[in-house]
Amino acid sequence: MKRTDITALFPDATDEQIDKIMNLNGADINKAKGDLEELRGKFADMQNELTTLKQGGSDKALQEATERAAALQNELDSIKRGNAIRDIRDKVAGEMKVPASLLTGETEEACAEQAKAIMEFAKANPQGYPVVKDGGEARNTLTTATRDKFAEWAKDNL
Repeated sequence: MKRTDITALFPDATDEQIDKIMNLNGADINKAKGDLEELRGKFADMQNELTTLKQGGSDKALQEATERAAALQNELDSIKRGNAIRDIRDKVAGEMKVPASLLTGETEEACAEQAKAIMEFAKANPQGYPVVKDGGEARNTLTTATRDKFAEWAKDNL
């Protein structure tokens, strides 16, 4: 994610707000990179252990090492897939000018379709969501303060 992407999505954003968004995004990316490097290290250790066991280890230990290596490989693949999906969503969000958090697709085509639907909804409903009957909006404006109304009620009823 780049500063220009954020500015394009939120033209009224201040530099401070953009910095906060960039810091959050950077922290997420650094955490994912750290997790990835940690798993790569564990995977390399497992491969070394597997090589050692193949050269003279027992069948049971070899089987356990193989299973752990497979589990780590699956976890590594899962992280890579998650990073690829996040990159796709960020790319589409930047191109289509919609928040990436609204996109749930896992392919560029699916995210583009969702972004188009979001844009169509936003154009069709420029005022936002429709007003719901008795949705809590105030119908009457008070001519006197609430405190004065309460004092009047207390005087009449107590």
